Amino acid sequence: MKIGTPKETFAGERRVAMTPDSATALQKLGHTCVVETGAGSEAGFADADYAAAGVEVVKTAAALWKAADVVAKVRAPDATEMKRLREGQTLISFFSPVADEAKMQSAAKKGATVVAMEMIPRISRAQKMDALSSMANIAGYRAVIEAGNNFGRFFTGQITAAGKVPPAKVLVVGAGVAGLAAIGTSTSLGAITYAFDVRPEVAEQVESMGAEFVYLDFEEEQQDGSSSGGYASVSSPEFREAQLAKFRELAPEVDIVITTALIPNREAPELWTEDMVASMKPGSVIVDLAAEKGGNCKLTVADEKIVTENGVTIIGYTDFPSRMATQSSSLYATNIRHLMTDLTPEKDGVIDHNMEDDVIRGATIAHAQEVTFPPPPPKVAAIAAAPKKEAAKELTPEEKRAAETAAFKAQTKNQVTLLAIGGALILLAGLYTPASFMQHFIVFVLSVFIGFQVIWGVAHSLHTPLMAVTNAISSIVILGALIQIGSTSGVITFLSIFGVFMASINIFGGFLVTRRMLAMFQKS
Repeated sequence: MKIGTPKETFAGERRVAMTPDSATALQKLGHTCVVETGAGSEAGFADADYAAAGVEVVKTAAALWKAADVVAKVRAPDATEMKRLREGQTLISFFSPVADEAKMQSAAKKGATVVAMEMIPRISRAQKMDALSSMANIAGYRAVIEAGNNFGRFFTGQITAAGKVPPAKVLVVGAGVAGLAAIGTSTSLGAITYAFDVRPEVAEQVESMGAEFVYLDFEEEQQDGSSSGGYASVSSPEFREAQLAKFRELAPEVDIVITTALIPNREAPELWTEDMVASMKPGSVIVDLAAEKGGNCKLTVADEKIVTENGVTIIGYTDFPSRMATQSSSLYATNIRHLMTDLTPEKDGVIDHNMEDDVIRGATIAHAQEVTFPPPPPKVAAIAAAPKKEAAKELTPEEKRAAETAAFKAQTKNQVTLLAIGGALILLAGLYTPASFMQHFIVFVLSVFIGFQVIWGVAHSLHTPLMAVTNAISSIVILGALIQIGSTSGVITFLSIFGVFMASINIFGGFLVTRRMLAMFQKS
């Protein structure tokens, strides 16, 4: 089939749904590719690049829509493009089925198939097609860059001859894909980074990236993330009040706030109120990644940057991925290419739109002259809930002592049994082997036993660096090679020099690897 990508008609949109690299991969699936002239120019992909990749370049959008069996776009089609959509044609793009219900009904009536990229289920198998995550990752990164561009100081602290510069304090609200990208970028720039999320289970991810997770003194049973497709769930009014109280406490201290809280097909929750903005220091920056859906900040204006009376800059841009068009286009085109791989299982250029497949069914909003939105829940949960553990029974002091005694007896019995078996084997070996062998063999057995006991007592996370330093220490065999270098035999001398060389690599490499790996466990 022929896959076509037109130039985006949405004002300011610079991304493109097909790149020369993705076109090459699509052709390996048996498809042919066509692109409208200039479609990728603002993303850094010239028509000549597409032609070199074997892509047909057509002059007009009308010609492309007429020729293509599958049309891949970034933004939802406008009214003109909807008129060009025909029966049997497949459209792949962001679509917003709730907001564009009339367009969805129109596409179904025409007999076209529409695949909405934001409806890709958040299950493990579909991660490679998850365009929302791809774009959110870029938006989180770009949000920090935009904040830095509007912030009047360094992110990292500095001590110079001219004086001391304190590090910036950054608060990231929401630790989803965009939030984690923002956290990673902020910490790498040297800022003191705080993060909050209604899902306490993400605290470990936040802290592993060098940020501090903001906890609330509030107990509420959180919904399983799978109930909302892997997104944060709506919280109770009591939880929301506790959350806002914590933000009011942090507002005067932080320099930069990046809000990312958004659930698909819903208005963005208001998390940063007007009084919080008023309490922030002059020169502070707020970047609202939910501006397209109303914003998490009360004062956010979509697609604009404003400065409040107290000198706080609020950025409400809705085109963060488009501001990094080359990178965004590459990732989005890869998402579509993976989707086409699933739609073309035989790699013969023929699309098999299998509505029994969780991923394809979940993303399809119109097919066979029917509206197929909303999709049924996927057979595989988005995020598996951890099984609830039964509370351990409280033991009485007598029961605890009895359990400890039984465990000690069992351990002692096992050790005595192993020693008896080992002693019998050594005695048996002594009856049939020379005395010189037994001396070395006993030393070997003791070394194995001591080594086992030492390694068994080391935390699992340190096993790899432990083995690296053990590797270095074991290269004491270099002493034997050094002794043999003075041999009268040329062959032995050569082998000794080679042995010294190899053992030296082992020694220096082992200690170097150990040092680098142990540095990973140190907190900065």
